[in-house]
Amino acid sequence: MPVSLFSSQVHAGLFADDSLLPILDDAGDVRHMVRFEQALAVVQGRLGIIPAEAARTIEQGLEDTLPDPASLSGGTASAGVPVPALVAALRKMAGEEAGKWLHWGATSQDVMDTAQMLQSKACLEILEPRLFRLIDTLETRSNETAEQLLAGRTRSQVSTPVTLGYRIAQWAHPLIDAGNDLAALRASALRVQFGGASGVNSAIAPDGTGIADALAVELDLQNAPSWHVNRTPLLALSAWLQRICAALAKMAGDLIVMGRTDIAELASGTGGGSSTMPQKSNPVQAETIQVLFQIANHSHGVLASAADPLEERDGAKWPLEWMMLPQMFLAAGSALRHAQALADNLRPDAARLDAVLASNPEVMAETASFVLAKAGIPRADAKDLVARAVSDKAPFADALANLSPVQINWQTALDPQLVIEPCRQMSGRIFARRVSK
Repeated sequence: MPVSLFSSQVHAGLFADDSLLPILDDAGDVRHMVRFEQALAVVQGRLGIIPAEAARTIEQGLEDTLPDPASLSGGTASAGVPVPALVAALRKMAGEEAGKWLHWGATSQDVMDTAQMLQSKACLEILEPRLFRLIDTLETRSNETAEQLLAGRTRSQVSTPVTLGYRIAQWAHPLIDAGNDLAALRASALRVQFGGASGVNSAIAPDGTGIADALAVELDLQNAPSWHVNRTPLLALSAWLQRICAALAKMAGDLIVMGRTDIAELASGTGGGSSTMPQKSNPVQAETIQVLFQIANHSHGVLASAADPLEERDGAKWPLEWMMLPQMFLAAGSALRHAQALADNLRPDAARLDAVLASNPEVMAETASFVLAKAGIPRADAKDLVARAVSDKAPFADALANLSPVQINWQTALDPQLVIEPCRQMSGRIFARRVSK
């Protein structure tokens, strides 16, 4: 069994994300912690809190080299966090005189939480264009299939006709919501953390607030009071990532059902072979998206369970965040990658879609009851009449004509093409909600 699906060489082609992994792996983790220490020295030197020369030496001395992550293992085992070992290594790299000013007034949580926000910011910069590209593709596919009728299904049963374009628009709908919320997410969640040992900057009072202000600008993060026991930023990121994965799982689930051998209304992706059954083309990409959603779902639950740290720091909850948030970014990134491949390769079977509608004329039963009601038949009576027509052995339109007390051209009234314009309008309303691309 792999230690992680996301880093396994065996499973890399299916689950790994080569763009996100370098941000989230050990080297990426150390790199972002070092970035915090550089920025802290720069702003403290600028504010005259540490010597300007020491600040320059720290910034330059830490620019091109990083401690080997493996070298921090022993220190992490001792302290429970890698920061003490990291700071000791960085002080040697900066030199004895400048090194004593490194990490001035900071604590381990300042380093790790801010590094996690920097990593999250970098990950969002990768996910954002993927998300918007997928929405663009879905909009194109929706427009291309705006007139292709489809037997809508509610609770797995044929209900009323819709269009394939409308179903595709609904796949895009929650993704559009997530894209619209991305700017607010960045503004609320990507916060600098600088509070010192217990969160109140007591060691460097009264300079803590000024340092935090400058640090936020230097790192392009949001300024905030210390949030060391307020895990709202992580929960907000987690919830957004879960929404992405849920939306993609909905799309994937529909594609799995629509591509079943006995339904075969819509094919997608490249398929996957069976080890023993050469006739099969398994929905590997769609299935993988659903797996990734479950990984994200359970990771989100673990993050929520870690959101109630004891007192001013809780070593029993904190490591859960280090483990689970990266899994959620990787799950969302990989799911978006697979979803794009599926959207690029949608192949509707128009003949099959039309045949399902033709063999289920009762899909227009709701329309029939409203036509009767508009003709003056009480709603309850109209519904009963349509129910009788559905159970009649005669063709649906003929049964309605025989049972109806009013003269109605049922062939025209029951034309499924009538749903195309409402579906087009609703699809248009969905895509019109986009506020950014």
